[in-house]
Amino acid sequence: MGLHLLTDCYLDEVSELECLDNPESYAGESLVLSVGPPKPDRSKDRGQTRYDPPPTCRFSIGLTTLSCKNAIVTETATNNLYNSRKRLSECPQGAYMNGSGETRKEATDKTKEVLNAKTKTRIGFWNVRTMFETGKLAQVISEMNRYNLHILGVSESRWTGTGRLRTNTGETVLHSGRDDNIHTEGVAIVLKKGLEKSLMEWKPVNSRLIRIRLRGRHNNLSILQCYAPTNDHEEEDKDLFYEQLQAELNEIPRHDVITLMGDLNAKVGDDNNGAERTMGKFGCGSINNNGERLVEFCASNDLVIGGTLFNHPAIHRLTWYSPNGRDKNQIDHIAINGIWRGSLLDVRVKRGADVGSDHLLVIANIRLKLRRTDQRHADHRRLDVNKLKDPDVKRSFIIQIRNRFQALSDQENNTQQEMEDTNHLWNQVKTTYQEAGRTILGHRNERHKDWISQEAWQKIEERKDIKKKVLSTKSERIKTQQQQAYREADRAVKQIIRHDKRKHLEDMATQAEEAAYKGDQRTLYKITKQVCGKFRSITTAPIKNKEGQLLTSETAQEARWTEHFNEVLNRPAPETEPDIQEAEKDLYVATTPRTKEEIIRAIKSLRNNKAPGPDFLNAELFKSDPPLAAEILLPLLTTAWNKKEIPEDWNEGVIIKIPKKGT
Repeated sequence: MGLHLLTDCYLDEVSELECLDNPESYAGESLVLSVGPPKPDRSKDRGQTRYDPPPTCRFSIGLTTLSCKNAIVTETATNNLYNSRKRLSECPQGAYMNGSGETRKEATDKTKEVLNAKTKTRIGFWNVRTMFETGKLAQVISEMNRYNLHILGVSESRWTGTGRLRTNTGETVLHSGRDDNIHTEGVAIVLKKGLEKSLMEWKPVNSRLIRIRLRGRHNNLSILQCYAPTNDHEEEDKDLFYEQLQAELNEIPRHDVITLMGDLNAKVGDDNNGAERTMGKFGCGSINNNGERLVEFCASNDLVIGGTLFNHPAIHRLTWYSPNGRDKNQIDHIAINGIWRGSLLDVRVKRGADVGSDHLLVIANIRLKLRRTDQRHADHRRLDVNKLKDPDVKRSFIIQIRNRFQALSDQENNTQQEMEDTNHLWNQVKTTYQEAGRTILGHRNERHKDWISQEAWQKIEERKDIKKKVLSTKSERIKTQQQQAYREADRAVKQIIRHDKRKHLEDMATQAEEAAYKGDQRTLYKITKQVCGKFRSITTAPIKNKEGQLLTSETAQEARWTEHFNEVLNRPAPETEPDIQEAEKDLYVATTPRTKEEIIRAIKSLRNNKAPGPDFLNAELFKSDPPLAAEILLPLLTTAWNKKEIPEDWNEGVIIKIPKKGT
């Protein structure tokens, strides 16, 4: 039995929820009204003092078995759903596992640069106050793209659980939150489209820490995104946070470029006497307890606090403003290991970014070239077989199939030996249908409609403009008026987005009714799953060995999966053979090669709308003209029957793990 194991079991069809909402409940307000905890008084909770600045910061579940019942599972290969399905001998070691407290390792391959030599890596970090709000993720992604960020760290996401999802614009979101279904805390990292191919490893530590590792041109990049307890939290909470942070830092290879970033709730001040190797002279305010902890932690781990190194005006260093606008501080930081201090080119606050948060976006430019896996050899886009419903398209496709196969059959280099080779014959069939499909049908458009209206985006821009006025106004009287206008604009944004969400759900309900009236069960079922929130980021239980120990390395994970499926699928023969009585008369079993008529009947019996195998050949392609398909397949099947030999591709099966609910 040939077997491939795909441990990345996310759906390749991205749901509306993944694109624009939180990953907990797509149904949102239409079916479930989720009410978050009351927003705390930030200035009071933080214990901050006012700072007056000086005048100057897929193939679903599939298993192919051989004709011999004694064939056994001998190897597995783990890989990402979007990477190529190859044999283990061709695949590098790599795995991806979901689960709290568990490292995920991604498959790596021959690499090529994502960023050219003249491009810097732009990393942002931002406390967005919440992403558990209708349309908030879309706003965050919009600002990320507007500032051309490669990586964005998010604090206080308020998403629960851990997982990974893709947006409809291609970004990858890795998140880690509480496991008790309380929507507080939470951290996330968003990767620019294409950069997920550079992802080597990621680990959701807890609701305050998440760690990722990206492949670099010469050195790899490890990022720790944080959300530290506020200054007023209990000392035990702060101690626990820094203990966990130290434990994660110790797991990072020492040759990596290390960045520690996020809402550290720490004021480090502008006095760097005795800490010149840890911070610069351009901090803000005076140091507090959390600041002392951060400086001490960075000093003991040879980290440099980047926001204090650059002499920007105070307005470009201050990262947090209280709701009344009077209290302001520099409490969001990025730190880099000292040996790479020269690679940190700039750290600066971007006051123009706005998602309704009291924190400002901070961007760091790092001189670092990242690399991603080379996917040029793999094209896993599905053919748009729905176009075959058009008679003209179907006719063109059949003509293309006939012409291509005739051209391959007429080639002079088709020797007798090749014509008796099942692999050669199968490659002719596969190539014929794949190339004709790409030429005539093209690929499916997987993009989903953006349900947020242009009017809503206009309201978001208006809120952003008011935010700029709030930050730039010096008059206290005018500032108070602008703050009131900002609160009203924020309420207007939330109101119109909720309206758009309701309208989107109503439109989907109308589509479902039309599908039910027409008897289109497939469309009805798909829409029902979307409305009911069945498309979700999938998480799995931690991978453990038989002794219950967590396995984090890809080698150990592959060995464990091989062991598991070997035990499940390759059961030993029973010690006592069952007593099976002989049949009274022998049943007739045809042993002659299959006929063209039998092949035609088999093709017509195939069901539509089923996921294709690793070759991405849908049943609809063959059913477009069953007699022609039977004529093309007949030499292959006859040769396979006579030689008792099947193509090597048919030995390859795909298993996608589907986690059991509650495990």
